Amino acid sequence: MLLAIEQGNTNTLFAIHDGNEWIAQWRAATDSRRTADEYAVWLLQLLEMRGLKLASLDGCIISSVVPQSLFNLRNLSRRYLHVEPLVIGENAELGVAVRIEKPSEAGADRLVNAIGAHVIYPGDLIVIDSGTATTFDIVAADGGFEGGVIAPGINLSMQALHDAAAKLPRIAIQRPERNRVVGTDTVTAMQSGVFWGYIALIEGLIARIKVERGTPLTVVATGGVVSLFEGATDSIDFFDPDLTIRGLLEIHRRNRHIAGQ
Repeated sequence: MLLAIEQGNTNTLFAIHDGNEWIAQWRAATDSRRTADEYAVWLLQLLEMRGLKLASLDGCIISSVVPQSLFNLRNLSRRYLHVEPLVIGENAELGVAVRIEKPSEAGADRLVNAIGAHVIYPGDLIVIDSGTATTFDIVAADGGFEGGVIAPGINLSMQALHDAAAKLPRIAIQRPERNRVVGTDTVTAMQSGVFWGYIALIEGLIARIKVERGTPLTVVATGGVVSLFEGATDSIDFFDPDLTIRGLLEIHRRNRHIAGQ
């Protein structure tokens, strides 16, 4: 079975694939100080709750945008799974063209998403990932990564608003009741500004990208926050929460010759 680890700046996803389907997924807060031993204890307990064993995991693939954590995630695989992990950006062959001025600057998460989208959706794509940052990436019909847009994530914007304005409270992000835009108090005004502001950001950037590209583009969205926007805009064609782990699975299949995985 394959252990796929997708680490963002905020959360880290651990997912298990049994060769046919994803059978378990867990999220933990990203903490670069967490050791391989701490990961192992946490993972062992979760596996046991699902009737699974650590010894059953015979493959591992890691995508991380937190370099300080890679040492411990790599040691988790080596020490407890007894396999050399595939690491995006290091020993994993992506099998996809990266058509930007500095290919080395393309984030691992963005490339994984591009592959995860390409294996399911035909044609040219815009892939939106809403996490710590909100990214809009262009994937060509042949799967090539052709750049994109990076904007602050919705949670980051909310945190900045609270930190910079002494009288503005820390609030939860949620869709305004009855889809109202104008708030009647501070909290509802903030919620409306963040929610509808991000809808406007998404719709505006999609429209501009489509004009600039001049070709039909299918829009696919993923990420922990993106489910909030489902039903609130017609600019997104598909909401796909499994985009990233699908990309990791495809990359693992393309690299089975490495380390005997």
